[in-house]
Amino acid sequence: MKKLWIILLAAVVMAAPAMAQKGCSLDAAISLLDRTSVGFKSVQTDFEWDQFQKVVEEHDLQKGVMYFRRSGTSVDVAADIRQPAPGKKLLLKDGALQVFTRKTQQVTNYDARKNQQNFESFLALGFGGRGHDLPKNFDVRCVGTENAMGVATYRLELVPKNNEARRMFPLITLWINQQTGMSVQQKLDQGEGDYRLAKYTHIEVNQALPSDAFVLKK
Repeated sequence: MKKLWIILLAAVVMAAPAMAQKGCSLDAAISLLDRTSVGFKSVQTDFEWDQFQKVVEEHDLQKGVMYFRRSGTSVDVAADIRQPAPGKKLLLKDGALQVFTRKTQQVTNYDARKNQQNFESFLALGFGGRGHDLPKNFDVRCVGTENAMGVATYRLELVPKNNEARRMFPLITLWINQQTGMSVQQKLDQGEGDYRLAKYTHIEVNQALPSDAFVLKK
C-alpha cells in the first residue's frame, strides 16, 4: 500500500518549466488561495502522475480524472485511475480512504488519519484549501513566478512541520495559477533523486460533477 501512495500525485510538467522570476509575494499567493477557498465548491481535472525512481531511472505513469468537492470545512477527493487499465478508484472522505481495484473487484479500507504522512494527506493541496492554513502544517515560501502548464503561476515550496511527513517528503512544490488559485502542478520530493510528480489539465471549477464521481465501484 505504501508503494501505491508513493506512485500517486497529487503534481509538475515533465518538460523543464521556465526559470522562476523575481517578484513572488507569499502574501499575494496566500491571499489568492484564501479568496479561492471562499467560493470553492468543486473541481474536475484530468491528471498525470509520475513516480520517478532515480536508482533505476524509471518512470511509473498513471493517468485519469480527479474530483474535489467542498464537504463542510474539508474537501472530499476521488481519483479515477484509468491508465494503465483496468485501473483503480480512490475515495478520500471524512478521514477514511477506500481503494477499489477493478481487476479484482475488491474494496480496501484504510484510516487515512493514522497515516497523515502519506500522499493522501496532500491530495487537496491547491484545490480549495485556505491559504492561511498552509503555515499551520508547513514552512512556506514563495520562490518565484513561472509559466507552467501554459499559465502564469506562483511557485510555492512547502516543508512539512510533521517529522514523519518530512522524512517521506522533505519538500513539496506547488505551482498555483495566478488567475484561478488552482494548483496546476505539484511535486513531492522524496530524497535521493526520487520524486512524485503530478500535472493537471482541463481544470473545471465549480461545474456540475458527474453523478458517479464519488461512487466507488465504477
